[in-house]
Amino acid sequence: MADKISVLIPEEAVDAKIKEIGERISKDYEGKEVHLICILKGGVFFACELAKRITVPVSLDFMQVSSYGNATSSSGIVRIKKDLDDSMEGKEVIIVEDIIDSGRTLHYLIPVLKQRNPASIKLCALLNKPDRREAEVQIDYLGFDIPDEFVVGYGLDYAQKYRNLPFIGVVEPDTGEEPERKGETVE
Repeated sequence: MADKISVLIPEEAVDAKIKEIGERISKDYEGKEVHLICILKGGVFFACELAKRITVPVSLDFMQVSSYGNATSSSGIVRIKKDLDDSMEGKEVIIVEDIIDSGRTLHYLIPVLKQRNPASIKLCALLNKPDRREAEVQIDYLGFDIPDEFVVGYGLDYAQKYRNLPFIGVVEPDTGEEPERKGETVE
């Protein structure tokens, strides 16, 4: 591990925030079942930890999307690489994302998912970079607003590394080059 990684949000703070979000969702959906849609790959760590902290019944499905464009910007064209396995019709849906960056992907995806007739659809994100926003999205459940830094850990990666870190860290690659910015869902 030659890259330098400094802790931005320690493991204890991440755990406490996920517990808090789980309690809010449990209260908001009391007497109902929640259908979590995890956006792969980065969202899987957060989605699994969140699901464990929700006390109402939870079902889970996965979706993978990508934005075309170069590493630092998106063309705004979104492609569904892995669609949902189950219908979301009539379900109380919460989209679970690791980070909201430009907002373009979710700005496109949420209206597409609304056409599938869920009872409701909300957005939950562990991290938000408001300084990078290009398209507005409403985040209903949010962990942390963070500065415009390249972050890893808790599902977020740098060249497929560091997803397994139990904290959110800022990575400074040892290559001397600026790390590739992936936005919220470019894989």
